[in-house]
Amino acid sequence: MSRRTVEITPELLIRAYRAGFFPMAEAREADRLYWLDPEQRGVLPLDRFHLPRRLLRTVESGAFTVTADRDFAGVIAGCAAPAPGREDTWINPQIEGLFTELHRRGVAHSVESWVDGRLVGGLYGVALGGAFFGESMFSRATDASKVALVHLVARLRLGGFVLLDTQFVTGHLTRLGAVEIPRDRYKQQLTTALETPAQFLVAPDPAALAAEIRGLAGRQAM
Repeated sequence: MSRRTVEITPELLIRAYRAGFFPMAEAREADRLYWLDPEQRGVLPLDRFHLPRRLLRTVESGAFTVTADRDFAGVIAGCAAPAPGREDTWINPQIEGLFTELHRRGVAHSVESWVDGRLVGGLYGVALGGAFFGESMFSRATDASKVALVHLVARLRLGGFVLLDTQFVTGHLTRLGAVEIPRDRYKQQLTTALETPAQFLVAPDPAALAAEIRGLAGRQAM
């Protein structure tokens, strides 16, 4: 994995994503960021997302109210906060500031899970062309971030996206269909995705969204 220090601005950040790089801090209190360009890149193929039946039941139960771009600041703060098994984070104040500005420009988006008006989970990332670069997720209630991810995948499919970049692959993401691909193959997919027209749907048609979510599970039975 190659990395180098750099002064990052919102404009440079967008150019970096288009070239396949992304920034991280080594810790919450770190005062500098690094570009990362992993030899193996995590992606979640939008046509092979694995939606377990149990998770589908949770999504359809109405246990969570799911929104998009309603509380971007709350989501990134939740992702940056310490959690069991993750006492530190790579999201420092500079990262928060940069992505908040990208959100203001309509480039960064969030998906939120709510219970009784409380934000209990969510995720955020960057949308460029037909590529969505997932940054981080958090959960304060069982399945809250998973439900947000299901809604993200459905919205991306409805909006015409062709690439969901997860940067790295975790056991949780692998169970949902994420895989690692070599850097050169990722760059090829990225080039195609950036040239693909797509729209991040903040408020998609509820019936179309519900049908798309159910279809994510239905394809596994075929």
